Parts: sequence; structure tokens; C-alpha cells
Amino acid sequence: MATKLWEKSTQVNARIEAFTVGRDREMDVFLAKYDVLGSMAHIRMLESVGLLQADELKSLLDELKNIYKLAETGAFVIEAGVEDVHSQVELILTRKLGDVGKKIHSGRSRNDQVLLDLKLFARAEIQKTVSSVSDLFEVLISQSNRYKDVLLPGYTHLQVAMPSSFGLWFGAYAESLADDLQLLLSAWKITNRNPLGSAAGYGSSFPLNRQLTTDLLGFDSMNFNVVYAQMGRGKMERTVANALASVAATIAKLAFDACMFTSQNFGFISLPDEFTTGSSIMPHKKNPDVFELTRAKCNKLQSLPQQIMMITNNLPSGYFRDLQIIKEIFVPAFAELTDCIEMTTMMMSEVKVNTEILDDTRYDYLFSVEEVNRLTLSGMPFRDAYKQVGLKIEEGNFHPNKSINHTHQGSIGNLFNDEISNYKNSILSEFCFEKVKDAERNLLL
Repeated sequence: MATKLWEKSTQVNARIEAFTVGRDREMDVFLAKYDVLGSMAHIRMLESVGLLQADELKSLLDELKNIYKLAETGAFVIEAGVEDVHSQVELILTRKLGDVGKKIHSGRSRNDQVLLDLKLFARAEIQKTVSSVSDLFEVLISQSNRYKDVLLPGYTHLQVAMPSSFGLWFGAYAESLADDLQLLLSAWKITNRNPLGSAAGYGSSFPLNRQLTTDLLGFDSMNFNVVYAQMGRGKMERTVANALASVAATIAKLAFDACMFTSQNFGFISLPDEFTTGSSIMPHKKNPDVFELTRAKCNKLQSLPQQIMMITNNLPSGYFRDLQIIKEIFVPAFAELTDCIEMTTMMMSEVKVNTEILDDTRYDYLFSVEEVNRLTLSGMPFRDAYKQVGLKIEEGNFHPNKSINHTHQGSIGNLFNDEISNYKNSILSEFCFEKVKDAERNLLL
């Protein structure tokens, strides 16, 4: 049985160990390659300040690269009796290199190790999320341009209200995703700061060079104050979770629309048969289960910031084991959201649009405002025009003119999709993903 990094002469009770370790072994597998990257940067810094010899550094780096490959290929495991990823990496190094492996922890605590691992993990996952969101954005903008002239009813209070268009509908969700990217950018900037060197939360008497590890890992800056670096545990996750929840809210709303619009009572859009599921009793059914599950999963993801808040909101400064539980809800969230984004992208790229919706007379009243505006433009005061059209509707004498002429920015006839795309692209340009990729590649050379 492996010895704990902190264990001295007393062996911990087995039930206490099981309870305190919890799901850490499971969650920490996701952090393994980031723990290795952090260790590689840390030992390069230790060598630069005289706490490691050059030959020791080379041996450690060579073995850490081997561990990184295990993590990349899914072959890295945390053994029974080993508490976490940090302990497992140090155990492998010590087995291979003897006492040299025990030197990597100088000037470091598992507290700042896990802080770093989670930031590196979140940083990588944000990149994937941004890419997926951008792909969905492009599909929505493309569909908006493709169907820009196809009208559909707009609703308020779920009552027929005014003319809308598929150009507006698709484009609205594209612009919503662009705003979500803005929140992801803020989350990225808070995540992309280096906590390494804060140790247990109060720094170290070793002459650490925190700027060196910041540069080696491609961070924008360090978390300067070591106490604040430790306070960032939970705060970073909550900030990122808020950005993920914003994306999830956009997709949940889109999924709700899609479920409603595919129903026979609306019939605005349809899905390829192979994208739907059937009923065990009703042979005619073609259910939009993907959109329903997407809606449910995204609604669940929107609770993530509140779950993290409830774990952290009554903790003072300093480290507490409560923070461990955050990993269980935070780490899996990225994959679940990405799955929803990718499914939505596939569904929206293949959706079929009904081009003759407004031929149905139930939508005639959509054009009442158009008639009021036409009378107003001819010189009649707006309130008089409103009353005249209202009386015709009450009398059953309203006959719509279905030609519309919307020209202002962002309207049916002037979608402003190029401007929406430019807005999205300006946000993407601020992420600077290449700097991070270059830093990680250089560490692994």
C-alpha cells in the first residue's frame, strides 16, 4: 500500500480515508497531464534558483514526459492507496529515480498544485468550448443568411404578435452566442493567471521565481498575492461556470424553440427522420428527443454556478477540504456542454424550414401593426391609426397587406449579420490561444 505524502507514524482509518478521498482519484485522472506540465515548469524554476542540479532536472524532465504520454493516451492510472494525482506522479518519479523524485515538491504544496492543475485544465477546456461555440455560431449565421427572406410569426405572451423571419430567428441565437463568448473571454482572463508558488496559501521561504513559471506555462500574469491565489480556488470555477451557464442558457432556449416549432401545431421546422425517435405505441411519432435532452442538460448546467457558490460562500480565507467537492461538478461540466453544443450544431445544420407558414389565415393579424404603420406614414396620427385598425379587427373586416418593408439595422430587411460576425471575431481575437499552445509545446520539447 502506498504511503501518503503527509503520512508519518500513524496510519489513517480506512473509512476515514475512503470518505476524505471521495471521487478524487476519478476526477484527478482528468488533471494528470496538467499536473505534469505544472511539475515540469516548477522543476525548471527550482533548477534556476539552485534547488536542483542540471542532471537531476534532465532526469526528472525525461520521466515527466513519459508520464505525460501516459496521460495523453489514457494509460495513466492512480493506484489504490494513492490519494491523488500529485501523489501518483511523485510516486512514479521516486520509483524510477529514487531520492531525486522526492525533490520536486520543494517550494510547493498540494494546495497550489491543484489550483494550478484546475486552471490549466479549465484553460484547455475553455479553448474547446470556444471552438464549439464558434462552430455553432457559423451554422446559425449561415442559416440566417440562407433563409433571410422566409417569414414566420413572432410571438409575445405566446400570442401571435408581429412578423419575424428565419433570418432573425437564426441570427438572434448567433448573436447571443457572441455575447456568451464575451463572458468566456472574461472567464479565460481570470483563469489565465498563475497561482504556482503560493504553496499552502502563504508563500515559501525558498527563493522561488514565480515569474519564470508564469512565463513557462504561458500565463498572462501571476496571481500576485499568495493569499488571494488560494482564495481563487472556487472563485475561478464559479466564474467559468457562469460563462458555461450563459452558453447553456442560449442553447436551452434554442432547444425549447425547436421543440415547439417542430410540433404539428406549429410546423415551422422539421428534422430529418433519422434525427428523431419513435414511440413504442404510436406509429406516427417523430420525437425531437435530442432537443429535449439538450434542454434538460443545459438547464442542469445553469445550476452549476449556484452549486459552487453554495460550497464556497461561507468559507473564510485559507484552504479547506470543502473545495475538493467542486471538482466533482466542475470537471465533467465541460464535456457535457460540448456534447450539447455539438449535437445542436448538427441538428441546426440539417433543419428543414417551412417556407409557406404565413399562407395560413390564422397569422393574418401579424400584419396589424404593419397596417397601423402604413396609415401613420400616410399622415394619420399613430393613436388614430391604431384605433381604426383595431375596430376593423373587432368587426372582422381586417384584410392584411402581407408586404413588409423593414429597413433599420437588425430588422427583417437588414439583418446586420456581417456586423454580428465581426463582433464575434473581435472577441475571438482576444483569447490569444497560440501563446498558451506555444508555451506548452516548449515545455514538452
